[in-house]
Amino acid sequence: MGYYYKRLRELRNDNDYTQKFVADYLHIRQEYYSKYELGKIEIPAHMIKKLAILYKVSTDYIFELSDEERKR
Repeated sequence: MGYYYKRLRELRNDNDYTQKFVADYLHIRQEYYSKYELGKIEIPAHMIKKLAILYKVSTDYIFELSDEERKR
């Protein structure tokens, strides 16, 4: 898998969300979420699923397995 951390940051910025907003959505601290975006810690699969729902994209898009944001 590629460096999907960058894609998470791009999705957050594209949606005008703060790290605090996303962290609250995931029920974690902002400092912890920041480590996800920086690639300092791995993101659990259940968090990736929640982020895909939040951003209305596929998990493949987050993992950079596809450049299509949404399934057809």
